[in-house]
Amino acid sequence: MRPVDLAREHGLSTQAVRNYEDAGILPAAGRTVHGYRTYTPLHAQALRAFLALVPGHGHQAAASIMQAVGRGATEEALRLIDESHGRLLDDRRTLQAVEAALRDMAPVPQERGGTFIGPLARRLGVRPATLRKWEDAGLVRPRRDPRTGYRVYSAADVRDVRLAHQLRRGGYLLEQIAPLISQVRSAGGVAPLESALRDWQARLSARGRAMLEGAAALDAYLCAREPRGRAASASGAGPVGGPGSGLSAAGPVRTPPGDR
Repeated sequence: MRPVDLAREHGLSTQAVRNYEDAGILPAAGRTVHGYRTYTPLHAQALRAFLALVPGHGHQAAASIMQAVGRGATEEALRLIDESHGRLLDDRRTLQAVEAALRDMAPVPQERGGTFIGPLARRLGVRPATLRKWEDAGLVRPRRDPRTGYRVYSAADVRDVRLAHQLRRGGYLLEQIAPLISQVRSAGGVAPLESALRDWQARLSARGRAMLEGAAALDAYLCAREPRGRAASASGAGPVGGPGSGLSAAGPVRTPPGDR
């Protein structure tokens, strides 16, 4: 099988196939007497596995998984897959926390003249220093009173502070909250985010399904690489008490002295 034969199946260039081999994503190719690369059905399965892993795990993680398999470090490859699943779970939890925080937020009435830091802190049950820290992290941008220099929180600022408060109670770090607050701010409020949250949920679901497809393709490749070891692993040495084990469910089988 030539590089072009592998490339055509997936709409790739032959250079991409060679690059994947050089990167350790594909096993090393054989060579003809004239030095041309030759590939086998195993290489084709490796390429299918890698391309199936990319949508769910990302290019870099998929490459690392295939490189580990190529080194014979299957356990390392499985650990990398577990890490990707862990990140997906974290993203799902973040989405759920954002949805819960938005549900808990009632519309904030416009207050004449805005709100100062002390009353707002007391309303939320936090210290004024906490609100100043959130401001430093970019979570809220109160204006300053031109005469006194005091912070003045508008209705939009109060909304942002309350959302940050909900997420902090959920255990999220300021650097995780800041981009969400920025999205609320750019959307002009909470309501426009409903569509964004649905899209976020759809992307997470698509990623989960892609991980399943990648797992199936990788398992097929592992079976092709290790058919004998896989069969032996599946069959094992038999259950306790199986033929030749010398054991039974009740313990060791004692052979009568005359039969030894």
